[in-house]
Amino acid sequence: MYRSHISAMVNLRSPGLWFFVGSIEILLLVHLAEFLYPGYSVSENYISDLAVGPMPSSAIFTVAVTVFGFMSVVTGFLMRQRYPKSQIWILLAFSGIGAVGVGIVNEDSIPVLHSLFALMAFMFGNLAAVYSYRMVRSPLSYLFVFLGLIGLSALVLTGGSTYLGLGPGGMERMIFYPAMFWGIGFGTWLLVEEEKRA
Repeated sequence: MYRSHISAMVNLRSPGLWFFVGSIEILLLVHLAEFLYPGYSVSENYISDLAVGPMPSSAIFTVAVTVFGFMSVVTGFLMRQRYPKSQIWILLAFSGIGAVGVGIVNEDSIPVLHSLFALMAFMFGNLAAVYSYRMVRSPLSYLFVFLGLIGLSALVLTGGSTYLGLGPGGMERMIFYPAMFWGIGFGTWLLVEEEKRA
């Protein structure tokens, strides 16, 4: 029993666990919020439209993005302790702060501030995916860079109102999904590395 208690404490200090769970959590809850929003279009509606939609979609989305942001910030600080030579923790922390901001400030309350927080979350999250190339071995490193570049390219296209037939919501998801898929993959890689060190 004592050993299992120690194990639980160690797990709570696992950046891989925090990031893996956070990435899964936001993907599942965002989908749930979409399903519960009558008439919602993944092509025409932005993801953040969920925050100003009907209940329970707005509450689910707000919780999802805020919790993810918090877990990303925690991941960043745990990464700073475990990988002191890597600067990825800064990118994760800023991405997390952006996500928390998106959850607290919706697009109808202070649009400019909401947009800045969304830019932080998207840009730093996908930059972290590219930066993780320095930590993992190929072929996984190339996959992570690929995902990050897709997200960053879609961010630039969205900024120029170029949607390539996907609609504004569809192109925004080309920023969001690569970062979340990377989060799941990177979180898993961290968990494996932690197990090797145990």
